[in-house]
Amino acid sequence: MPELPEVEVTRLSFADRIRDARILAARPGLPLRWPLGCAPEQLEDRTVQDVRRRGKYLLLHLDQGVLLLHLGMSGSLSFDAAPAAPGRHDHFDLVTTHGTLRLHDPRRFGAVVWSASLQLDPARKLLASLGMEPLGERFDPAAFHAGLRGRRAPIKQVLLAGDVVVGVGNIYASEALFQAGIRPTVRADRLSRARADRLHAAVRQVLARAVERGGSTLRDFSSATGESGHFQLEAAVYGRAGQPCLQCATPVRLIRQGQRSTYFCPRCQRA
Repeated sequence: MPELPEVEVTRLSFADRIRDARILAARPGLPLRWPLGCAPEQLEDRTVQDVRRRGKYLLLHLDQGVLLLHLGMSGSLSFDAAPAAPGRHDHFDLVTTHGTLRLHDPRRFGAVVWSASLQLDPARKLLASLGMEPLGERFDPAAFHAGLRGRRAPIKQVLLAGDVVVGVGNIYASEALFQAGIRPTVRADRLSRARADRLHAAVRQVLARAVERGGSTLRDFSSATGESGHFQLEAAVYGRAGQPCLQCATPVRLIRQGQRSTYFCPRCQRA
């Protein structure tokens, strides 16, 4: 499932190239998670002014309205000057004067949604519950700790929930907790300010490094230029069950939390 680093890598791989492009056509394929929200013809002659990100949503700001793109569980975007004919799993083409932005999504849990503005539905509804941006200036340690104090669930599941901090996916939650020396099963409201500060710093560092490494490609993720991610190759605990911890040589453990795999070192993450 593409998480925040993969979405940010995708954004960076085409944002500059599509900026100032005029839309020639919008071509939906099979239905996606949510309807487009406007007639495809309504997007013609609109200009792409900027591409930003909120959580795992890509925001294509147009001269009138905004397109919200979500990659779902298996989606990826490509941007090509002369793309091939759409394949079986290509479900949306945005044809512009600079090239075609194409959503490829085998499971069709992704979405392309138009909204008149971010302050109006459907954008307002889709973005309203998202937590702080972990790579943004407003990701404040005090606010992070305050958010954790209001949650009694295990810290790993709170990170994944996305309402305290957004976009910390399964791989990155395990890695950040390892880096901070915090066991994934500890209750979020029991973290001291000092430990929450360590986790705050670890979340920032892990996600920034993941973006730098092009995200993680476990199955089929690639950027809009077709490049795979490599962060998974340097993961300290994720995917390393039974292998020696890189810090203390204790075997890495695997448990299940909320139907998701959690990896941790029982010695380095004692509490």
